[in-house]
Amino acid sequence: MAKTLTISVIKADVGGFVGHSDVHPEMRAEAIRLVRDATRRGLLIDAHVDACGDDINLTMTHEHGVDSEAVHEFAWNTFLALSDIAKRLHLYGAGQDLLADSFSGNVRGAGPGVAEMEIHERPSEPFIVFAADKTEPGAWNFPLYKIFCDPFNTAGLVIDTKMHDGFVVEVHDLIEHRRILFHCPADLYDLLAYIGTPSRYVIKHVFRAADLEEPVAVTSTSRLSLIAGRYVGKDDPVMIVRSQSGLPAVGEVLEPFAQPHIVAGWMRGSHNGPLMPCAVDQSQPARFDGPPRVVGMGFQLADGKLIGPRDLLGDVSFDRARAIALELADHFRRMGPFEPGRLPHEAMEYTTLPEVEDRVSARWEPLAEEPAGRTPVPAGANGP
Repeated sequence: MAKTLTISVIKADVGGFVGHSDVHPEMRAEAIRLVRDATRRGLLIDAHVDACGDDINLTMTHEHGVDSEAVHEFAWNTFLALSDIAKRLHLYGAGQDLLADSFSGNVRGAGPGVAEMEIHERPSEPFIVFAADKTEPGAWNFPLYKIFCDPFNTAGLVIDTKMHDGFVVEVHDLIEHRRILFHCPADLYDLLAYIGTPSRYVIKHVFRAADLEEPVAVTSTSRLSLIAGRYVGKDDPVMIVRSQSGLPAVGEVLEPFAQPHIVAGWMRGSHNGPLMPCAVDQSQPARFDGPPRVVGMGFQLADGKLIGPRDLLGDVSFDRARAIALELADHFRRMGPFEPGRLPHEAMEYTTLPEVEDRVSARWEPLAEEPAGRTPVPAGANGP
């Protein structure tokens, strides 16, 4: 029987260099040293350290299962160590994603983003780790729909009989803390009714219709503002997608990112903008702290060992997508503080905008009721 193992991707922003743009080389080097030590000790089978923007991403394989206290505590302690470096170097936002006072069993709800899946390793097990910066977990809704539900994107849905049973999509309601399963293609329209609101309804898992025990895709879904009750940075989600052998091919998994879609986040977590696919070494945002970035790191598993990564979204075939994203960025920036350049008012609750509203709240006056059809004229409008 195939070996059972866990793939865990845990990320955190614990200090930006410079501003919110990158991870300092000393922090990256320390993370690499710590994961190597954890591998030598036998806690991990293998691990890879990378970054997207100002977020450190730990991709780890092990045999301890999802939500392993030992693995999560290792990640937490790693982020604490990196936070100490950030504080010593006076980096911006040092420790900002570490919202809990101490570790308490796992990092879920404590700030770091987590995407994990326990799988039976196939004879050939390719998977892709996606990481995004300056956006929210709902940013994965559009590409996951395209990958697993849209035959115009994924030819295998039509020509591969192994995929004709379809997929089951698990959606989480981040406000009411509940979940629902949609069997696609039968529930396709019902699924779209929800995931088109990515600020609230987020795809968490995708399963084969014939096997609801083992996911083929998983995302991080934590919303930092909902945890902290205030704006503490955007959520910068991660995602794992398995591919090939009855699943979408690697090229089909990548195809949605050739069409940059609009996501929430960007500057101060308060603006809409295009999600731009880019190489890992070009994932450091600059213009208006953006545009929002996404990287795709491809791995093969070999008895739990990570073979790779290959930097998949840095390929020349995504140059046109980058050009489109930059054109869209120009267009959205021309909107300035007006919607839809800026997020809608209800989405600004956890930004600093309420502080502005508090400053002028006492100056609002009730309007006197006027007869229907008559437009009130402010006092003094026609002169003294």
